[in-house]
Amino acid sequence: MKIETILATRETENIIKNLYPLYLHDLAEIYGHLPNEYGIFEEEPVKTLQEQYDVQNAWFEKPGKLYPFIIMVDGNPAGFDLVSTGECAPKSTDYYLYEFFLLRPYRGKGIAQEAAKQVFDRFKGRWELYTGHRNNERAQKFWRKTLRKYTGGNYEETCGETFLNDGLKAIFKFNNETDKGQALKI
Repeated sequence: MKIETILATRETENIIKNLYPLYLHDLAEIYGHLPNEYGIFEEEPVKTLQEQYDVQNAWFEKPGKLYPFIIMVDGNPAGFDLVSTGECAPKSTDYYLYEFFLLRPYRGKGIAQEAAKQVFDRFKGRWELYTGHRNNERAQKFWRKTLRKYTGGNYEETCGETFLNDGLKAIFKFNNETDKGQALKI
């Protein structure tokens, strides 16, 4: 099985945009969100999938600050990995894993762990990511396992507000600036 994380371009941005409603559907199960009056998983008065699609344009308008990766498995799209930096990330970090999604048929096969590793290896520095604090135990378990393996156990987990001020989250931080890929203590 060939797993690749490729940086999306204007020519391939539609892949992430097509997968995004599925990601929101998955999150709805975790957080109890319901679709809006138009059947779209958005809080804003988004009426069509096209409008929701257009919201994702921001990821392609700030190269060098926003990095939209497509997770490919044997040449097929399997998910996405959205990374931000600079003013689009917390001041205390270099890279922020904004969103991470893998389609259900690909889960439980080590693909997500490999995709995360590939993206982390691309950017060296201080990283941060989060999951829902109470309702997303599956993601917390995944990140604990993945970061423990990736960093040799040198990561920090706290509970608090993220820089997005969107409620309590499990926040994970690590630093991968060493040559061996083992993170330094923060």
